[in-house]
Amino acid sequence: MADSKAAADPGAGRFARFGAWIDARFPMTKMWQEHAAAYYAPKNFNFWYYFGSLALFVLALQIVTGIFLTMSYKPSAEEAFGSVEYIMRDVEWGWLIRYLHSTGASAFFIVVYLHMFRALLYGSHRNPRELLWILGVLIYVALMAEAFFGYLLPWGNMSYWGAQVIVSLFGTFPLIGDALIEWIRGDYFMSDITLNRFFALHVVALPLVLIFLVVAHLLALHEVGSNNPDGIEIKKAKGPDGRPLDGIPFHPYYTVKDVFGLGVFLVLFAGVVFFAPELGGLFLEAPNFEPANPLLTPEHIAPVWYFTPYYAILRAVPAFLNTQVWGVLVLFAAVLLLFFVPWLDRAPVNSIRYRGPVYKTALMIFAADFIMLGYCGLKPAVAPFTMMSVIGTIVYFAFFLLMPWYTRIDRTRPEPARVTK
Repeated sequence: MADSKAAADPGAGRFARFGAWIDARFPMTKMWQEHAAAYYAPKNFNFWYYFGSLALFVLALQIVTGIFLTMSYKPSAEEAFGSVEYIMRDVEWGWLIRYLHSTGASAFFIVVYLHMFRALLYGSHRNPRELLWILGVLIYVALMAEAFFGYLLPWGNMSYWGAQVIVSLFGTFPLIGDALIEWIRGDYFMSDITLNRFFALHVVALPLVLIFLVVAHLLALHEVGSNNPDGIEIKKAKGPDGRPLDGIPFHPYYTVKDVFGLGVFLVLFAGVVFFAPELGGLFLEAPNFEPANPLLTPEHIAPVWYFTPYYAILRAVPAFLNTQVWGVLVLFAAVLLLFFVPWLDRAPVNSIRYRGPVYKTALMIFAADFIMLGYCGLKPAVAPFTMMSVIGTIVYFAFFLLMPWYTRIDRTRPEPARVTK
């Protein structure tokens, strides 16, 4: 039968032989089967499960647009700002590539934040997915580092002073602070060598780290299996053929679904790129359209919006301790706590569908608190934003540090034996 089909369609036969030639030397078909066609995912995925594939798409977009930007960008303190203007004005479609990259940076954090929130909703951080969560947090940390190093590259005035402020935080450490700052900058001040160093880290080192972590994240996901809105394991109920009764092949069912989600995302993304790439100063700040000037400090120095929750935490601690070193330590602790969430959560069930009112209330307060901290970080360090930052910081840490207590006492409902809609 196969020979008759090949005879009827010689092109298909040649393609099949070419595929067999590759399979004999590289596990192409085996990888496709294991990670797509024969990978069974829960049949009750909802819209919250779009954000993982969207994060993968945005990563690819950032890499591709970044490659094109490096073709015209010059990592020199004298030429960096001018080269960005050259890309925007003289390079064919350069303005579009630059806006795709700058908007993509914010889009990356949006989908990652929603992806992490979904994990907290449905218990994707719990046994047996602890390592999956840790790899995800490492991706988040690497993404923050990647965004920070890339933020300096336009060599605009806000980029210059924002990087100056963040780098100066390391000077708060006793004894080694000054040497640490000098080592990070490569000089006694923000200079050409600092820009070159940040360029190398942004373009080469951290993208490699991100790609490695994403691959490890996907391999870990397919090893333990995807979670679902019910938070139960579909591997427990299998048919005579050994396949999960509540699972469907990832391809074509979820590849088609992800394509639809990607289409909706691209409509929104294109709307920002073409009509509001600055988004009122959230994505691109007005001082960054001026060249870096060590003698002219912007009226209000603030990082890009995706760093502002942690910036608010940083500023909140010195507000009542009157010392910056504790603010830096609390800032690091705020990120470090994320790694311990799988062991802080002591609930007998995974999904928020079957958790009690205490966890639901705590999670909603935490989400609102994180947004409030982000808003405070965008504002000057004056009343009432300083007090709001202090309250927000206390709520942030209370959500994690009290989690072993309130998840254990919460009233939960029994999980179903099989997945529901």
